[in-house]
Parts: sequence; C-alpha cells; structure tokens
Amino acid sequence: MEHIETAAGPHDDPHLWLEDVTGEAALDWVRDHNQPTVDELTGSPRFEDLRTGALEVLDTEAKIPYVRRRGDYLYNFWRDARNPKGLWRRTTLESYRTDVPDWDVLIDVDALAAAEDENWVWAGVGLRYPDYDRALVSLSRGGADASVIREFDMTTRDWVAPEDGGFVLPEAKSSMSWIDRDTVYVGTDFSSTPDGEPALTTSGYPRTARRWTRGTPLDQAPTVFAGAVTDVAAGASYDHTPGFERHFVSRSTDFFNALEYQLVDGEPVLIDVPTDSVAAVHRDHLLVMPRSPWTVDGQSHRPGSLLLFDYPAYLAGDRSARVLFAPDDHTSLQDYAFTKSRLVLVTLHDVATRVEFLRLDDWTPAPITGLPELATLAVIGTDPEESDEIWLTASSFTQAPSLLHGDATTGVQVIKSTPEFFDADGVSTEQFFATSDDGTQIPYFVVRRTGPGGTDGPRPTLLYGYGGFGNSLLPGYSAIAGRSWISRGGIYVIANIRGGGEYGPHWHTQSQKAGRHLVYEDFAAVARDLVDRGLTTVDQLAAQGGSNGGLLMGVMATSYPELFGALVCQVPLIDMRRYHLLLAGASWMAEYGDPDDPEEWEFISAYSPYQRLRAQVRYPELLVTTSTRDDRVHPGHARKLVARLEELGHRPAYYENIEGGHGGAADNAQAAFKSALAYEFLWRTVGSAAGN
Repeated sequence: MEHIETAAGPHDDPHLWLEDVTGEAALDWVRDHNQPTVDELTGSPRFEDLRTGALEVLDTEAKIPYVRRRGDYLYNFWRDARNPKGLWRRTTLESYRTDVPDWDVLIDVDALAAAEDENWVWAGVGLRYPDYDRALVSLSRGGADASVIREFDMTTRDWVAPEDGGFVLPEAKSSMSWIDRDTVYVGTDFSSTPDGEPALTTSGYPRTARRWTRGTPLDQAPTVFAGAVTDVAAGASYDHTPGFERHFVSRSTDFFNALEYQLVDGEPVLIDVPTDSVAAVHRDHLLVMPRSPWTVDGQSHRPGSLLLFDYPAYLAGDRSARVLFAPDDHTSLQDYAFTKSRLVLVTLHDVATRVEFLRLDDWTPAPITGLPELATLAVIGTDPEESDEIWLTASSFTQAPSLLHGDATTGVQVIKSTPEFFDADGVSTEQFFATSDDGTQIPYFVVRRTGPGGTDGPRPTLLYGYGGFGNSLLPGYSAIAGRSWISRGGIYVIANIRGGGEYGPHWHTQSQKAGRHLVYEDFAAVARDLVDRGLTTVDQLAAQGGSNGGLLMGVMATSYPELFGALVCQVPLIDMRRYHLLLAGASWMAEYGDPDDPEEWEFISAYSPYQRLRAQVRYPELLVTTSTRDDRVHPGHARKLVARLEELGHRPAYYENIEGGHGGAADNAQAAFKSALAYEFLWRTVGSAAGN
C-alpha cells in the first residue's frame, strides 16, 4: 500500500459540518443524497423481489422463537409482520415443545410505542433472581445504543413509576442490574459525582458504579467503584449463585484490558490475572483464558489456553493451575459454558466447530448423544445453578438453523427447526486457503451452486469480511444471502482474515495497531485467489462489510481498487484521523491506535481511507450506507466519505436510514429495504458484468 506521510488536520476538513448528526444542513444533505439512490435502485421488479424475499425471511412465523429460561418459564422476544416492533412473551417448556406454543404476552412494544408516541426499539431485559417478579427493561429510541431503563412488575403487568419507588433511568448509555428486590447496581450519566470528575469516560460510557436503593434519589446513591476518565467503562455486578454470593467491580482500561476486583467488606480486592485475559469466577473455580503468553507457577501457556484455579486459594496467593484446554496451530477455544455438573467447551479446528463436555468433579471428558456433525454449534442457554439443562443451535451455510435441547449429562435432541428459505440442492460449501503477503495461509469459504443450474465458469461473487476485535466469522445459514444472491447464480464467500478470533487470540492481536495492515493484506489475498482460481473476475467481484468491516471496505477502495468491481460499505469508520473524537470511537484506540500520537498516526495514516482519496484513481462502484441514529459509529464517517469523493469528481451511491442504530435498521421492514438496496446495487454492478 502507498504510504501517505501526512494528513489534513480537522481544521482543514471542509466537510466537518457533516459531523453535526441532526443538524438541519447535514440532514438536508442526507435527504438530497438518499433520494437519487432510492430513485435509481428501487424501481425495478427485481428490487421488489429482493425486498419482499428478505422481508418474508425476517417476518416469517415459521422461524425458531429462541428462548431463555428464567425459573419456570421460557422467555422470548419476537418480531413478525403483525408485530414489527415486537412482543416480549413467555411460555412453559411443555407448551414450547408443541408446534403452536401458548404464548403469554408481557409487553407489546408496538402498542407501547403508539400509546407513548415514541419510536421504541427493544434493547433487552434483566429479570430479578430468584423470584423473577420484577424486570429491568431497556428501550431505545430508534435503535440507538443509548436507552431508557424502566422497572416492570411481572405480577401486575405494569411499569413501576418513580413516584412508587420504581427504578427508572432517562436515555443514556447506562447499565443497571439487580442485587435484590430493592437494590440495584447502576452506571449512567449522573448529574454529579462525589469526586468532581465527569460521570462518563471519554468513550461515553459510565465511569462510576453506584448501589441504588429503592425509594432514594439516584444522585444520593453511594458510589461503590470508580474508574478513570480515560477508561472505556467501569461497572459492578452481583453473583447470586446460592452459597457463593459475591459482589464484583471492574474497570476496562481499554477495549481489551480490564482490572477485575471482588468487593470484600466494601473494599475492592484485585483478582490478579493478566489484564488482557478473559477471566470468570464460577462457584469456587477461577477460569482464565490469557490473550498473550502467560507464565504462571513456572509453566508457560499459549494465548487462548483455558486454565483452572481454586478461586479462594488464588486470592490467597496459590497459582496452581489445571489446563482445561491447550490450543494448537489449527485449534482454538471459542466459548465455554457451565451447567450444574458439566463444563462445555466449544472449539474450532480450521473454523469447524467441535463441542466437548467435561465433568466438574474430575474435569475428564464425558460422552453425550445427539450432537450433529458438520454443523456450526453454539451454546445459547444453560442453568448452571439448578440443573444440567442445555440449549444449542446448529446450522451451516446450506442447513437452516435447528434448536437442540436436552441434558448435558446424557444427550440433546432437535426440538425446533427453521424451514429452508432457498433451494440448497446442488449448492456446495468449499474451504480454500489464500496466501497473504507474509506467507500466512488465510482460510475462506465458498458457497455456490455447482449442480443443476450452476456453472463452472466465473460468476458474480460477493466477498464478505470483518477482520477486527477478535470476532470470528463462522459457517452459518444466511437465508437472505441464499435467496438474494446464491439462488440467483452468485457465489458467496466468507473470509476468515486476521483480526478475527478463528485461530485464537493471536489471530487478532498480531493485527492490532501497527499490525493492522495484515487485515487488509489478507482480504486482498483472498480477492486475488478467487480470481486466480477462476471462480470470478475482477469486474464480477464485489465485497461487503459493516462497521469495522466498513473500514475494511474503505481500505479496499483506496488501497486495492484494482481488485474489485463494486463495494458495499455499511456503517463504516472512514476518517481515522478523527475516529477517536466521535461517539464511542475513543474506546477503540486499543484496536487501531491513537491518531494524536505521531508514531501511531504514521501507521494509521497508511490506510485511513478519508485521507487517501484521490481524484485520478478509478474506484470500484461504491454504495455507502449508514444510520442517523447510530450512536456507536458516527454517521459523519459515511457522509464525509461520499462528500469527499464527490468533491474529487466521483459518483458513489449513498443511503442513510434516519433511524436504526448501529444495525442500520429499527425493524424488519427497514432491514429488508436496506438488504434489497445492497443486492440490487450488486446485481446492477458486478452482476451486469456477467451479463445477468
């Protein structure tokens, strides 16, 4: 990649005004740019087929209603055509097993939004253990990260008003969790703090945690813990496990490092593990997964190992460890979960899922029946305090999701299945490896029709990637991609580039900060490999990504424009000179670096898309989308990208949803529209290059 030595400072940016999220001039600019895109892309019969097909997938009543057990009931949040904002409801396991469960609706969000004249979007709920008689419900306006939190009485089916002692928080990026029926831990944008420091960190998240007692003013709630203003966030939680009740506090010093404490007699006692590790306390067990090499008790352990300690003994200084999982060059630990008598390990071997069950008494492997082969498996629910009940999902690129339920000591069985939304007969999934610039082998999956109706020649190809924050892209069913792309003859590709966690923490950590170029070199290597294998041509190759993946698209456009015919860039980071000053951007400096540090700006400037745009470059066809209500990645990134391109004489397509949050859509109808817009753009660009 060409290295750019310097970049224009903020005062030299003529498009800075577009960072005024809801400013009248900025929103006029948005409307002026939305309309041509809508006029151009939405008028064809194909667009309507794409939109209705996506909406059918999202709205279908035949999809699995995923549940979480709380006491005697299974809880579910559900959206469909009749309930676009959704229903929070519950049923029993016996009823859930039937084809038509008897659902008890607790909150109708559509009715609530209409009654209160607010564009409420469901943002989550926390029920009080062990009676589950009260709930803390989060509601977002238009899908933003910031939410309102209200207390809901499960017995009366009504909100508990502040004047009646209800726990209620105004809109903010808040956290609130139960201690007991009359006490919660809360972090929010307090009007004042005892130490006189700001209530929020520079990343916009709570800096202090307070213990709030029912019926008392929030600002008088005592502070139990405070972090630094430069931290990402601080918080507190209560472990209600019977016999092991404990209070914990923490401060995230950056996105990947945290200090964890147990409150003992009100004082924080440090749990002295590596700050970049993932640590969890379960009963009297301490589990630690280091993200960098760790030598403890005279033994060295690779990143991604899972170590077990006796928790009380560890606090007293004992470092004797049992290794529960040791990674190798092909195998990594992705997740683990406890049931009452089992530890469940979910691992990847060259991005293929394996699940293992260990007995808690001696940590030896235990057999279980009913697990499917050749599927991506994930644990989505357990009951570690009360039973060995376990819930898992299974899917693949061509196999619709199924829900498995059972006992972790015996076996599981499928109790719900999603219907197939596209004809997968003749559709194959293959794994290939591309060689990156430094010789590293980069895996990627190719999903294409090779049977009747398929072809062996180059086809329109959509390459998807993310490459950041340790997030793994695993094989999984994508009904909309199947309908909108694969069934129409396109090839769909998932790239497992560095920056993700497919091969453990090192797959990510080597690409942080100065190593960021590896992410882009990997993705470019996959793009070249697809062409070299004859699967596609440059003119037929498109790529798509959102958020950090949107940054990936920006870099592909500015550093590798010759590799692609089209790019779909969604809710992106683009101006890496100012990203840390916008919304939650400061929290990502551990990933990208600090632009205000000259040494770090040197490697950031080598790829920052906004500063690398040029008039004389022939860029791929480009569709840029974002959301006004995204309060995580600032919509100014997308706006300024398009404004700068236009200034240089280029003509990208742009669409900004006025609501929708970081996901870009507040309901299924908006999500279907946004999906159809992208696929119609792709068929008109790389699809047209193939004569489609």
